[in-house]
Amino acid sequence: METTLAILFDIVQILLNVLWWIIVVQAILSILIAFNVINTYNDFVSSLWRGLNTLTEPIYRPIRRILPDTGPMDFAPFVVLILIAIINYAVIPNLYVALAAPAA
Repeated sequence: METTLAILFDIVQILLNVLWWIIVVQAILSILIAFNVINTYNDFVSSLWRGLNTLTEPIYRPIRRILPDTGPMDFAPFVVLILIAIINYAVIPNLYVALAAPAA
């Protein structure tokens, strides 16, 4: 039972790490597009941009409803990264310890 639980928590941590990198890549791509270093006329850049937006928009939408409107600066990715870090480094290890502890 403990091994299965450890495997499940490892899978969740790996998926959170993948999501972390997807958000970081999207943020960098967003900055490069905003400063016209790269443009969306390139087919590869355009497909990558649309794909990353498709993956992250459902995560950002509820956070954007809560955050105040800050104009062109979008703080939703930063909030998501902080939440991922909290879940990955505080919640999951403590949850594993609590669930893996033998019942007294």
